[in-house]
Parts: sequence; structure tokens; C-alpha cells
Amino acid sequence: MNDNRRSQLITKGDRRTPNRAMLRAVGFGDNDFTKPIVGLANGYSTITPCNVGINDLALRAEKAFKAAGAMPQMFGTITISDGISMGTEGMKYSLVSREVIADSIETVCNGQSMDGVLAIGGCDKNMPGAIIAMCRMNIPAIFVYGGTIKPGKYKGQDLTVVSAFEAVGQFSAGNIDKEELLGIERNACPGAGACGGMFTANTMSSAIEAMGLSLPYSSTMAAEDAEKAESTEKSAYVLVDAIRKQILPSQILTRKAFENAISVIMAVGGSTNAVLHLLAIANTIGVKLTIDDFENIRQTVPVLCDLKPSGKYVTTNLHQAGGIPQVMKMLLVNGLLHEDALTITGQTIAEVLEEVPQTPPENQDVIRPWKSPVYEQGHLAILKGNLAAEGAVAKISGVKKKVITGPARVFESEEECLDAILAGKIKAGDVVIVRYEGPKGGPGMREMLAPTSAIIGAGLGDSVGLITDGRFSGGTYGLVVGHVAPEAAVGGNIALVEEGDSITIDAEKLLLQLNVSEAELSDRRAKWQPAQPRYTRGVLGKYAKLVSSSSLGAVTDSNL
Repeated sequence: MNDNRRSQLITKGDRRTPNRAMLRAVGFGDNDFTKPIVGLANGYSTITPCNVGINDLALRAEKAFKAAGAMPQMFGTITISDGISMGTEGMKYSLVSREVIADSIETVCNGQSMDGVLAIGGCDKNMPGAIIAMCRMNIPAIFVYGGTIKPGKYKGQDLTVVSAFEAVGQFSAGNIDKEELLGIERNACPGAGACGGMFTANTMSSAIEAMGLSLPYSSTMAAEDAEKAESTEKSAYVLVDAIRKQILPSQILTRKAFENAISVIMAVGGSTNAVLHLLAIANTIGVKLTIDDFENIRQTVPVLCDLKPSGKYVTTNLHQAGGIPQVMKMLLVNGLLHEDALTITGQTIAEVLEEVPQTPPENQDVIRPWKSPVYEQGHLAILKGNLAAEGAVAKISGVKKKVITGPARVFESEEECLDAILAGKIKAGDVVIVRYEGPKGGPGMREMLAPTSAIIGAGLGDSVGLITDGRFSGGTYGLVVGHVAPEAAVGGNIALVEEGDSITIDAEKLLLQLNVSEAELSDRRAKWQPAQPRYTRGVLGKYAKLVSSSSLGAVTDSNL
């Protein structure tokens, strides 16, 4: 163990007697002071279905730690529900919560000199927040995903929370009646677990498994199934072994691990948010990773899984078909995965996948055979041009029309944009601009699930483009481009777009272009004035002052 960790310090003479005295009050006995002391970061809350089942998992892990010869110390960490806050001012706190989660885990584990940490989380920001904290501390660590929700059922169809958002657009367009709207809403979320498609939570759990910081198959288990608790128990035993062997995050989260994660994200059709979070994690652990690396890998990795939001199936279907290990084995045998990357178990990726079949089961079509993928190339494209000099992220899976040039419809907030869509003011061929929603400008870089779902629901998904310096939910699909950098609040060209300007989104040439002369842009730039900050105090005020560009992961402690 590292010399500065508490389980060693509390044994070093009389000067540590007060520590022992206080620890006796929380259950330590004479024989416990030489055992590894393990932090158990518990993301339990009743705020969101993603996290409502986590406390049972934490208690299972606590019992396993004691059986494995360690002393667990459980503490809470926060969450907010992206799905519940979506479309409101509260959504500005979503990305901010990633930093709060990281700060809280780091604060407790370092403040109490923990020998290792097991973090359990469910909603979107729980996962990258926990991993960022693990990177900062660099003590043995493992992540346990709270699990995915099972699909809702209505009229023979599998539903997710995105179904409810899209139903609002369908209802507003007159395509469904109120009874149908309420039927979808009442059945979309049947119980505990994170949003059921390959949205952000399931994308990040898959990435963490691919990087080796969680156990095989754990990223696609359903929250309510017994195997999730069993995997949690095993995770505790694995972490205690890693503490004894001193397997550290810095040994696991190498450049190879990040490349493996990006390949898996492309293969499963994952969320745009993975770009933001992996950049942030890499920045923290000190691995050089850029937004261009995602594009380079995208061009070599096919989309193998037919998953929602643009596909047919949910994550529980993926699990039944072999889960992330099956996808990884297919990538491995085709030369698209680093087999020697280390995992928290002490095994390499090749060793972990040794018994996994090279081809997916024949009685399913969730995971496609290698020779007949859903798409020949990955779905997360990095676009650049005079509208995004630092880059922007487009999710092009399910998009029939990959090129659009049309008039700009400019909105200064998500609310303005949604009102216009629901009022029928957006027409086929329009390119919607939603700006001042970036990391600094929002602040907090809200997700645009409500507007994009309303566009889909109105039947305009293949004919309207949407560009924002904010983010998109993992449930978003269509010709949408987010993470535009530089953002409007710092004077990026997205701030200079005027109503009716010609805009081109070209996902084939990877171009995001404002079709206005440089002379005209220079004139507009000279007249541009920064908007007044929307928040100057509190969490959002602090965040706006500290946060980096989305092209660097929107981190608040950048070392770049």
C-alpha cells in the first residue's frame, strides 16, 4: 500500500491513537487496524430510477469487503436526474454534477486516506464523475454500475424514456391523441435502472468495462436482476485483491485503454456524451487524447449493434446476446482492440475475453455478424469548419440525409427553440441554431433532448438540421451537431450567425460551415459583445468561471 494511506498510518505508534479511538466508535476492533480501509462511494437516491436500487448493492459490497478482509467505510455522493431535469433550467446542473461527484469522492477518500475505492452509480454523470475522482487519487479502484432499466411495454412495443419525449412531438404535430400520449408516458419507465437504450449511462458503463475498471458483463446487466448484486459482491473481492497487488488506475487507463473504449462506443452506437467524458478522464489521468482521435477510430470501426435510439433494441437485449465482451471479442479478432491492455482483475483484455466466442449467437440480430454490420463506419463524426474551428460532434446513425444546406433559424436558448418547434414554425430544410448553451454560456451545456425529440415527433428528423454549443442526450438522433467549439459565450462563430444565413452540415465531408464571407464575419465580429453571465454566484457561477472548452472535455481543473 502507499505509505500515506490510513490503514498503515493508524498502526504507527501512539501519535495515531486518536484515529483509532474514533474508528472504534464506527465498528473497528483491535484486529481491524491493519486491514485495507476501502471507501464505498454510494450513489443511492430516490431522485431517479437510475439510482433507487443502489443502496442494496452498496450493502452487498459492504458485506463482501468484510468477508474479504477489508474494512469498508460507506459515504454518499450526489446525483441529479437528467431525464427529469431535461428541458428545464435544472438541466444546467447536470454536467456540473459530474465535477461535484468527482470532487466529493476525491475529498472523502483523500481526506480519510482510503486504501481504495469502490464507487456505485447509475445516472449519466455518476460514471465519469467517479472515474475522474479515481484518476485524481490514483488508488486501486473499481466501478459498479447500478444497472439498466428494463424496457417499458405498450401495445407490443418496447419503450424507453425517449419514447415519452418523442410522443410529445407526435402529439403536438397531431399524429397521436392524448390517450396514446398518456399510455406511452405511463409505461415508459417500469422500474429501477438507468435509461434503457444505448444512451449516455449505458454508453459510459460500456466504456468503463472496455477500459478495464469494471467487471466483464457488468455494464449491461439489468438493475433488478440478481446477477447485478452478485457482480457487485465479486467487484468488492476483486478490489481487495487489487489493493494488495497495488493495481492502480494509471496502470489501467493508458492510451490503449482509451482507444479500446472509443472502439467499443463506435461498435455499440453510443452517446455523443462519451466524447466529452473520455476527453475529461484522459485529461485527468494525463493521457494525450484529442477530439480528432475519435474521428480516426470511427473510420475503422463498424457499428455492430442495432440499438436505440436510432435502432431497434434496448440494452437488456444486448446483454442477452453476449454483452460488451461479445462486442469486444469481435473487435479483438479483427485487429481493432489492444489485447494487452490491463484490467482491474490483473488480467489483460485478451485473457478476459479468452472464452468468449469469436462470432455472435446466430439466433439474434442485436449484434450483427462482422460482415454485415449496421453501418460500415462508426456513427460519432467530428465535424469542423468555420462554425466549429475546434470541432463539433455529430451522431449520424440512422440519418438518411447526411448533407443539408438551409437557412439558419437562430435561438438564444433551448426554451425558445422548443416553443418554435411545437408551434409548427420550423419547416423542412431549416437549420436550427441553439446557442449560448455551452459550458460557459449556459452555463452547464444542457442536453437538447426536448427539441430534438420534438423534431423527430413532428416527422422532421430527416429534413431539419440542428446545431448547438450545448449537448445532446444519449437518446438523441437525427442530423444534429453538438459540442460546437469555440462556443458562443467566448465569441465562437456560432455567436455571429444571423437569421436566414446559409448553413451547411455535411457529415460526409465532415464540414460545419457558415456560408458567409470572411469579410462579413470580420465585420460582425467587430460588433459582437459578450452576453452578460446568466449566473455570477453559486455552483453555476463558479463553474462558468472555471470550465474549459467542450473540445477539452469541459473540465474545471484542466492541466492543458
